[in-house]
Amino acid sequence: MSAVGVIFSNIHDENIPELSRQRTMGSVPFGGRYRLIDFALSNLVNSGVTTVGIITKNNYQSLLDHLGSGKDWDLARKTGGLVLLPPFGAMDSGLYKNRLEALKSITGFLTRRNEDYVVLCDCDGVYRMDFSEIIDYHESKQADITMVCHPEELVNYASYTVVHSDESGRVTDIEFNTHSKGISKYYTNIMVIGRKFLLNIISDSIAHGFKSFREDVIMKNVKSFKVYAYNFTGYHATIDSLGSYFKHNMELLNKSVRDELFGARDIYTKVRDSAPSKYGFSSLVKNSLVSDGCVVEGTVENSILFRGVKVGKGSVIKDSIIMQDTVIGEGVKLNCVITDKNVVIRDNRILSGCEIQPYFLAKGTMI
Repeated sequence: MSAVGVIFSNIHDENIPELSRQRTMGSVPFGGRYRLIDFALSNLVNSGVTTVGIITKNNYQSLLDHLGSGKDWDLARKTGGLVLLPPFGAMDSGLYKNRLEALKSITGFLTRRNEDYVVLCDCDGVYRMDFSEIIDYHESKQADITMVCHPEELVNYASYTVVHSDESGRVTDIEFNTHSKGISKYYTNIMVIGRKFLLNIISDSIAHGFKSFREDVIMKNVKSFKVYAYNFTGYHATIDSLGSYFKHNMELLNKSVRDELFGARDIYTKVRDSAPSKYGFSSLVKNSLVSDGCVVEGTVENSILFRGVKVGKGSVIKDSIIMQDTVIGEGVKLNCVITDKNVVIRDNRILSGCEIQPYFLAKGTMI
């Protein structure tokens, strides 16, 4: 297998503006110790892809801090490895506005590579996937493009790209902003495409002044290009709102989901040498994920605590996501709450949201 990975770190920032105001979508914390980019990056590495380009745009300081040299993903290499790609490719070009402009900005990077295929990934998905199997499928079909799809019944398909294919897997139609009902295949924003083929369609798009990779390139040419759908049936969660972010974090409290995501192959992340968590005599923890460096003296149920969280005596935390270095005082009651990093909640505060609209506290808030 000869493939290079390309990850879009900013494409879906507008989906959860509460968490992406000061960071990229790729560096949004998830599951107690991970960032969203860890899933795409780890899956690429586990599939044997040793060169990964990450397209940045803005607010990427936390992403750079997280990735470092790439050594935690075995990507600190003399040739290839982790490559950070700027958001513009020429002196007279500004920040990219869409996926096609982002691809135009990295034509130099793609031209210098010699791999046969490119794996394009976004940072809005939580999954474990073997890309080598998808590339084998791509080769067996002699496809130009392979779109990774997931069959699922969703409440609202309006924000998803729905893919229709025939019995052989060839894509016959692509819909966006559809009102489909029942089980449909939605596009997971993961694609395998020939490197030279991608360069050709980027060049053609520049010549014709195209604006959208999905509408102007893929959807308009679905019958002339050999586009195939690869059906991925494992766990796949798309983060497209604060409510879905809350829901899919909470799904990690289900052992079967954890086993599927983290069982066979590791999901790598930045290693931090934190002290073990400490539990007071009056503490009670049920069905929760508690990361290193926490101090818990109250009650925590069905919740996720990131590193360095402190929970005071008499406090009750239920169905909540508490991010790094948050300090919760004594006698506090939280229900369906998401706190960003470095939040301080003083004694005896009561905060409550609900599953579809959790109560959110921005980074550095004191309440």
